[in-house]
Amino acid sequence: MAQVLEFKLPDLGEGLTEAEIVRWLVEVGDVVAIDQPVVEVETAKAMVEVPCPYGGVVTARFGEEGTELPVGAPLLTVAVGAPEGASGPAASPASSSSPSSSGKGSGSGAESSGGSGNVLVGYGTGAPAARRRRIRPDRLDRAVAKAPVSGAPVVEAQVVEAPVAEVLVAEAPVSDGPVPVVSPLVRRLARQHDIDLRRLAGSGPDGLILRADVDRAIRTEEETAAATARAAQAPAGSHAKPSTPSAPVAAAPNGVAAAGAERIPLRGVRGAVADKLSRSRTEIPDATCWVDADATELMAVRAAMNAATGPSAGPKVSVLALLARICTAALARFPELNATVDTEAREIVRLPGVHLGFAAQTERGLVVPVVRDAHTRNAESIGAEIARLTELARTGKLSPAQLTGGTFTLNNYGVFGVDGSTPIINHPEAAMLGVGRIMPKPWVHQGELAVRQVVQLSLTFDHRVCDGGTAGGFLRYVADCVEQPAVLLRTL
Repeated sequence: MAQVLEFKLPDLGEGLTEAEIVRWLVEVGDVVAIDQPVVEVETAKAMVEVPCPYGGVVTARFGEEGTELPVGAPLLTVAVGAPEGASGPAASPASSSSPSSSGKGSGSGAESSGGSGNVLVGYGTGAPAARRRRIRPDRLDRAVAKAPVSGAPVVEAQVVEAPVAEVLVAEAPVSDGPVPVVSPLVRRLARQHDIDLRRLAGSGPDGLILRADVDRAIRTEEETAAATARAAQAPAGSHAKPSTPSAPVAAAPNGVAAAGAERIPLRGVRGAVADKLSRSRTEIPDATCWVDADATELMAVRAAMNAATGPSAGPKVSVLALLARICTAALARFPELNATVDTEAREIVRLPGVHLGFAAQTERGLVVPVVRDAHTRNAESIGAEIARLTELARTGKLSPAQLTGGTFTLNNYGVFGVDGSTPIINHPEAAMLGVGRIMPKPWVHQGELAVRQVVQLSLTFDHRVCDGGTAGGFLRYVADCVEQPAVLLRTL
């Protein structure tokens, strides 16, 4: 009997303890190669593809799409072994992962024959993935009966005693092809409302199914259900009043009526945001100060930079990149705000480098990608990194490492058309700079009333790391740089 190895959900790093299955990449009966991605999961930080460290035939999957599994829970089982004399592509993955004839166990054999033997935060060793093929149960039974059993099992692998033929009884139906959906939010919304995505015609490019398509389908089903309910309550020819319920409708907690109420689980990105913001409000005694600034000169400087031609020309520089560069200059003058608080040791920890986070709203929710070593970059370099991380955030491909380790956050909520805010600090950081929209407003300039480009800046800070004088000095320096960009020349 072939050896059936159990692959568990690996530790995805960054303190993550669970992940939600977004999409299975293999079916029961598929042949997989070592380090081939088998499932796409969503954590509180990002979406990652998890590769399997074993090569063989998938005999069972644990959990449907949308199921949340803890780290260490079984993901799938793989039958390692091939029928004697088997030839062709179907035998290559199994043979590459079971070199027992060399006298080594399955764990060492996986490593010596190109396998990883472990899983690293959703990434394999870069080996090309084999084409998935279906294997008929009768062929698999013969393979199980004839395949030699490997020696020592792979590290953390458990031998499942159930026969392979029994496991194959629970095989999932063969899919008809990929559904043209990119956004995991759209998939989750469809799952929550039992919408079959294969029945929808996408309105996006190349038939891509968008959230608007799913929303329309939900509304259609709700209207159909409501019409059916009305027809059932008022039969044809009947003029009787609707019957009065014999008992009052039970109310949900907090006085919310249970009928029609929608409960949305706090998990994934939304759950991580809720936990972090709640912890920030609980632990950090924050305070906020704000100031209006004349950004006319800053906008003129940016326009001149982007209009440059010839040898001095370069990539376009965004307003966010200029504000980020101003933040790094301000943190160099006021390092108290580039810090964190060690509550157990009762110490303020001032950090040597600036890893600048910036808030980005995506379909998956609010994320904060981090520009590493921002204090060593100029405006052009910061802008390029912001653009790269923003694109990864938009496509849901940010890794957990790109979403953690920030020391200060820049929040440009002006893109939502608002002037001001009192943002919540991104725990465990000590401060966050908020930037409102830049709007033409009446402003006294050089003793005369004029229309200028005005922006409101707000700083929320941890009052444990500094007093109001330091926070006010930081914000005033930022405002001075916005109003007179030449001030930055001192630090260039």
